[in-house]
Amino acid sequence: MAKTNKNSLGLGIVLAISFLIVLFLIFSPIFPKSPAGEPQNGLTYADRMFNGLSKGSSYFIPKIKKDNEKFVGKTFAVSVKIDKPEDAENTAKLFTSAGAQAEVQGTELKIEGDLGKTVEAVLNDSDAMYNNDGPRVSGLYGYDEKAVMKNWWQALSKMAKTFTKEKKLDEAKLLDSVNKKAVETAYNYYGITAQKVSENAVLMTGLLVFYVIYTLWWGFAIFFIFDGIGLTMTKSKVKKEV
Repeated sequence: MAKTNKNSLGLGIVLAISFLIVLFLIFSPIFPKSPAGEPQNGLTYADRMFNGLSKGSSYFIPKIKKDNEKFVGKTFAVSVKIDKPEDAENTAKLFTSAGAQAEVQGTELKIEGDLGKTVEAVLNDSDAMYNNDGPRVSGLYGYDEKAVMKNWWQALSKMAKTFTKEKKLDEAKLLDSVNKKAVETAYNYYGITAQKVSENAVLMTGLLVFYVIYTLWWGFAIFFIFDGIGLTMTKSKVKKEV
C-alpha cells in the first residue's frame, strides 16, 4: 500500500490551487487596454508587447533605400503572370504610379520602367504601412492598403524569379530583400506600435522570469501531490542470479 505524506499533499494542493487562481487572473481582462482602447487579458497584453518589441528591431527600410540608390536609372522589362485578372489590374496601378509602364493582358502583366524608382515606391508604401499610415497607401491607389502590399509582394516575387532566370542576380537579390525586409515586415506588423527593448527592459525581464517561475510552479504542484499520495519513482532492486 502506498504511504501518504500529508505535508507534501497539502503543499501540492496549495500550489495547484494558487496556480489556477493566477491562471484565471491571466485570462481575465484586467490588464492595461490596447492602444485602440480594447480590453486585454494577460496573454494578449504580453503578445502585443513582444510584437511591439519585435517590430521595433525589424526596421530595415533605410538600409534598403541606401542599397537601392545604385539601381536608380537602371531600366528593366519583364512579363509576369498574376494569379487573378483583378489583381493584375490593381498591380498595374502600382507600377504606373511608380512611373513605369504596365500593360495588362488577362493575368499577364508586362512592365517596363526604372527599377530603382519602382523600388522607391515600394519602400515608401512599406514605410507608411510600418508606421501604421494605411490610409495614405489606400488613398494613393484607391483600394485596401493590405491588398496593395499583397500585390507588391506577388509582383516583386515573380519579377525576382524572372531576373534569376535571366542571370540578373543583383536585381533579383534586391527585390528579394525588399520583399522580406520591407513588404513582409510592414504587412505583418501593420497596426502594431513599435517599442524599443531599452525602454521596456524591466517589464520584458519580469515577464520572462515570471514565465519560468510559473512553469516550475505547476511542476512542483504535481510533484508534491504525487509524493503526498505515495506515488513516487524508486529504483527497482537488481535481482541476483542464482
